[in-house]
Amino acid sequence: MRSMTGFGRGSAVTGAWLAKVELSTVNRKQAEVVVQLPRELAEIDGRIRKQVQTAVSRGRVQVTVSLEHAQDCPAAVRVDAALARAFESAFNELGKVIGRQVLPSAGDYLRQPGMLAIGSREIDAETAWAAIEPALDEALAHLTAMRTREGADLSADCAARLGTLDTLTRRIAGAAPQRPGRQRELLFKRLREAGLDLDAADERVTKELALFADRCDITEELTRLDSHCAKFREYMAAAEAPGRALDFLCQEIFRELNTIGAKANDAAIAQTIVEAKTELEKIREQVQNVE
Repeated sequence: MRSMTGFGRGSAVTGAWLAKVELSTVNRKQAEVVVQLPRELAEIDGRIRKQVQTAVSRGRVQVTVSLEHAQDCPAAVRVDAALARAFESAFNELGKVIGRQVLPSAGDYLRQPGMLAIGSREIDAETAWAAIEPALDEALAHLTAMRTREGADLSADCAARLGTLDTLTRRIAGAAPQRPGRQRELLFKRLREAGLDLDAADERVTKELALFADRCDITEELTRLDSHCAKFREYMAAAEAPGRALDFLCQEIFRELNTIGAKANDAAIAQTIVEAKTELEKIREQVQNVE
């Protein structure tokens, strides 16, 4: 079980490039990959997304790629020849206008934006990918390790709270069989207070108690609750990302607790249900961060 939040950083260098990759992830119901990289490398965006999605199945992933020339690769200086010729032609035209020759100085050329460019404007995607791919692999390894460590903490917390939920469920199961007996005592008390001294063997009393016992029977709900908790533990130990399944089970456990509270019609059981829901809400909060 892994968390959806984490961070990873990686770098790699080739003869031409130094690539640095940073990954950060936050909660999302679905997988979402956002890639930031130099515009000239737009064609490898899909490769990066595909590689990230092999390691991350849920959550928002921010991928930041930076590319620098390797230290042993000298920076190239490129002259915009077309701009230089156009600039000189403009001075010739100026000379004709004013009737004397006007020659531009070296400073005039250098002050023109774009006249000289340091490095190449074009980046070969395949050459860059040779540096980016191993950097991305390293960043993903660090990200996965961090998410796994945090996932282990989440798993331990959920397991402890499930244990508390089991204890509360056993308390409810122990109190449930006593509920018809208490209802029988309450019924005869009300009858006496109303001046109706009915025999305990009266058919009407027996029928009313039988209907009450049927209405407040929570055996099925307790069985399903135990099944959901067992399944929850099974998913936590599974190799696949369990986040969506655990979220669904939280909803099902909540539904069973609601049904038990409504059917039991008992103050003590109702109080235990409140405690169980409080514990379940803490589990649900943790599950929201599980991949």
